[in-house]
Amino acid sequence: MAHLRSRRRLALAVPVALSLTASLGFLPGAAAAAPLSTPTSASASPADGPELAYVVNTKTDRHTIESVKRAIARADGTVVVTYDKIGVIVVHSANPDFGKQLRAVRGVQSAGATRTAPLTAAGTTDEGAAQYLTKAQAAKVTAQSTASGEEPLEADQWDLRAIGADKAAKINPGSRNVTVAVIDTGVDDTHPDLAPNFSAAQSANCVGGKADTSYGAWRPANADHYHGTHVAGEIAAARNGIGVAGVAPNVKVAGIKVADPVSELFYPESVVCAFVFAADHGVEVTNNSYYVDPWLYNCMDDPDQRAIVDAVNRAQLYAQHKGTLNLASAGNSNDDLDSHALVDDSSPDDSTAVPRTVDPHKCFDVPTQLPGVVTVSATGVADTKSYYSSYGDGVIDIAAPGGDKFQIPDTPSKNGRILSTMPNNEYAFLQGTSMASPHAAGVAALLKSAHPSASPAKLQALLKAQADNPGCPTDPYDGDGDGVVDATCVGGKRVNGFYGFGIVNALRAVK
Repeated sequence: MAHLRSRRRLALAVPVALSLTASLGFLPGAAAAAPLSTPTSASASPADGPELAYVVNTKTDRHTIESVKRAIARADGTVVVTYDKIGVIVVHSANPDFGKQLRAVRGVQSAGATRTAPLTAAGTTDEGAAQYLTKAQAAKVTAQSTASGEEPLEADQWDLRAIGADKAAKINPGSRNVTVAVIDTGVDDTHPDLAPNFSAAQSANCVGGKADTSYGAWRPANADHYHGTHVAGEIAAARNGIGVAGVAPNVKVAGIKVADPVSELFYPESVVCAFVFAADHGVEVTNNSYYVDPWLYNCMDDPDQRAIVDAVNRAQLYAQHKGTLNLASAGNSNDDLDSHALVDDSSPDDSTAVPRTVDPHKCFDVPTQLPGVVTVSATGVADTKSYYSSYGDGVIDIAAPGGDKFQIPDTPSKNGRILSTMPNNEYAFLQGTSMASPHAAGVAALLKSAHPSASPAKLQALLKAQADNPGCPTDPYDGDGDGVVDATCVGGKRVNGFYGFGIVNALRAVK
């Protein structure tokens, strides 16, 4: 699977955000993708041939953009799409010197390849395989849920009760004027728990960097690309007497597909498109449970990686300036993201990985470490950090239920993972920071419902203010119970490296 947080994911401390903004320069900025089994022409071009995709980042005035386009043509490049508002041009070229030549062009601020080779398979940010709910299990859960007046499978949703989302729904289930866009592998909007709240008008396929809004283009390529559908259910599965419930069961949810239909890789040009599309279509919140391929960390001293950071940063800042709050998962490697040396042995993931040691203060996980993006760590039913969740003092903003197989709930299925929707009208358990971020996104949607005029910065402040912080554990942290200390929590009761400002609280958000 792709880069849906079964990989490591970093977060962003305030000093990093400031230095990143300064190093890139902020340009106001602006961009979308293919259907269930048939990739669009945009998604099929460079990956199957010797061509590579590039992002060329320029000044935003029309004269400069037109001049750079002419230079692109002279360098044997073909423009796929231009986002004039943010000065990002997506290009295909088979010229091995294309990036070098464009970086020498007047008005070009950065340019580089967004991939290193033809597409290959990669991983995601859920931790472990999906565990599907069987009919026998579903019958047992339904019997207990019905007795409590809940959704049929809600008895297995310990995560909703952990953050008071079940009680919050009775006070304010969310506004129909709020939409959360799931930037992911696609969303199966035909699922009966998602159909009532799905916003087709705010959905697209951004694979390849150019938006495809044809009907159904936002759906996953096949049932194995289930990640986005699971995430969407965690956010906004309707309380309609069917299956499960979401954290914000009355808000709208959109799907913006960015995962390649074959490899599930999330390339920069697709993510640029997604942020711009969300911003231009009135989306209030985006959920990003992935990192941008092919680099786990993008180091600013490499011209290609710098161009990737620049392009995606322009797009997500554009979304923020249009009123969109962006949330992202922290990663599943149990890494201390405030350290000065981490081993990246997975990059580039579209060709041959070469192990390297990186400083996450200088090499950025995108989009998680970008300025203003809310970084979310994962917890289990015991309200302690999930064994896999990355952490870091001054890096993690908030925490939310992501599941933990070692923290066993008192539920019918006794499963510590997160139960949610899957393609083809099914349900399954998954765990990962991929599951934590949508819980936080759901609470952000509730806050936006209660405070419709709140800016992204205000929403982020509200998210932190309503959170419950358990503080660092008093005993050494041993997440998997093997007798070995797995992580060290730094910080105090108000803010610390495991939970940031705390675990989100849906009930407090609506009150």
